[in-house]
Amino acid sequence: MICIFVLNLFTLLRCKRKLDILNEFTKYNYTFLRMKKSLRKFLLDKGYKRIKLNRINTNHYEVKAKINGVEGSFILDTGASTSCVGFEAVKIFKLKAKDSKIKAAGAGAVNMETQISKKNTVHIGKWKNKKVALVLFNLDHVNTALTQHEAKPVNGIIGADILRTGKAVIDYNKNCLYLK
Repeated sequence: MICIFVLNLFTLLRCKRKLDILNEFTKYNYTFLRMKKSLRKFLLDKGYKRIKLNRINTNHYEVKAKINGVEGSFILDTGASTSCVGFEAVKIFKLKAKDSKIKAAGAGAVNMETQISKKNTVHIGKWKNKKVALVLFNLDHVNTALTQHEAKPVNGIIGADILRTGKAVIDYNKNCLYLK
């Protein structure tokens, strides 16, 4: 259940005590709107697309996505600043790789060589973005860790860049991602 409070922020900032806030609500007859909508309905009404997530053995979320029209399997990682694809998948996803001076680090690996591929089309469910830059690097350490926990290898990582662009909302109770 979602509650929306309609109030005047400047009025509240002038209030020094809790009683003053209550008096301001009464004085100006502020309205509290209570919406009996689920998060799903609320976000869908706002134009978000719902994407089902699959929790794997490592407790990461796996999501299916298409890059340049080709479907792959990706880890959803809110802590990864950029979305990544493994070197071995460059041809599969029709990526145009250019050398990069950036060194990658994360998940136990540091100082890794990278390349970059710009202007890629990414579909996640019904959500789409046509101008996505992807970092390319060796994902062996990621996939080794996954297979050691009896999870399937992935083609890459969906990171905070895509999540930010898509104004992501993750519903952990329902294992869903919403993008707009």
